[in-house]
Amino acid sequence: MRARIVPASSRLPPIRADEPRRATDPYTDEPPKYGRRAGPVSGRRASDDRLVLGCMTGTSIDGLDVALVCIRGNGLSMRVELRDQCSRELGKLAPRLRALAEQQPCTAGDIAAMARDLALIHLDACRELTKGQHIDLVCVHGQTVFHAPPLSWQLFNPAVLAQGLHAPVVCDLRAADLAAGGQGAPITPLADWILLRHAVEARAVINLGGFVNLTRLPADSGVDRITGGDVCACNQVLDAVARTVLDRAYDENGAAALAGQASPKAVADLSRRLGMQAMAGRSLGTGDELSSWLERFTDLPPEDLARSACAAIAAVVAKAAAPANRLILAGGGTRNRALVAELTARAGVPVQISNELGVPATLREAMAFAVLGALCQDGVPITLPAITGVDRAPVAGCWTWP
Repeated sequence: MRARIVPASSRLPPIRADEPRRATDPYTDEPPKYGRRAGPVSGRRASDDRLVLGCMTGTSIDGLDVALVCIRGNGLSMRVELRDQCSRELGKLAPRLRALAEQQPCTAGDIAAMARDLALIHLDACRELTKGQHIDLVCVHGQTVFHAPPLSWQLFNPAVLAQGLHAPVVCDLRAADLAAGGQGAPITPLADWILLRHAVEARAVINLGGFVNLTRLPADSGVDRITGGDVCACNQVLDAVARTVLDRAYDENGAAALAGQASPKAVADLSRRLGMQAMAGRSLGTGDELSSWLERFTDLPPEDLARSACAAIAAVVAKAAAPANRLILAGGGTRNRALVAELTARAGVPVQISNELGVPATLREAMAFAVLGALCQDGVPITLPAITGVDRAPVAGCWTWP
């Protein structure tokens, strides 16, 4: 088993006497204990609406999603309206990024070129959405090419985007939490609360991405009761199956898996591996792709292998999501009908795709990053100690100005 890097027990430096503070902590209304909260001001009034672009490329490395949203209000009271959206394939850049994420040797020049090429794809998509109108803020996830806390790398060249759009860009949102001793992931739970908090039932928001992460939203909408975390590999496994035995980038709509039968032996083996990830209590990333599982079962018919992977993932996710009164599914994995069917069969509670709640499933992370960028601008910490394990949540984000 590959040795993992253990997070250092670092802490934020003491607050200086001349450093500005909030009167109360935004989560608890108690005196602040998370350090400085002074976001970039850029001359805007607190009452102004903001047009914000949220950009997401996930660990599946299957494309870019961009959401244009209008944000009304500030901090935890903000309201979000989706205005427009677009997606882009990564084309010839995808295999280059995948090779880097798989830790294959690359030159410094190759990496610099990838960062710029990725920014140019972002710029093309953002220009399509903005159509020349003024944008207040762009928040970019960047491409995760390494994640093993306390180390993490979301590859991107923000200056290309800032200059091309004439707008401020905030990125590298995990770095502050990692530096403060947290896992740096998942970072979307607070955004989930802002987007989906209006409910009288306990909900589990499940992102079926390269890795599954979930947010448990309490029935009383209390921020201090939000829990969640990374669960297990998902599209990392499903796409590896597709590339290895189906000779395609992914199983479109789960068609191959729907035509197969799950192998009890293969399901049990993968469930055990995924279950260990779910119980690890850490963020997942490099080294957690579980590609070795495939090597044991390549003698199965391709359709049966694909269905077995869906069944095992669904079993582990359904267990991790409990207790909840409803499961809300989002992420690229919602396109896989076999995966959704397997999860629905095991959930024991109603299951909805987030589209039905005004958050398109494949845009949930892009919308979340627009929200997180606005929170960073407002000086609100975006990570939660109960989720990332950080002792004192810092304000996140690295800023690039045009």
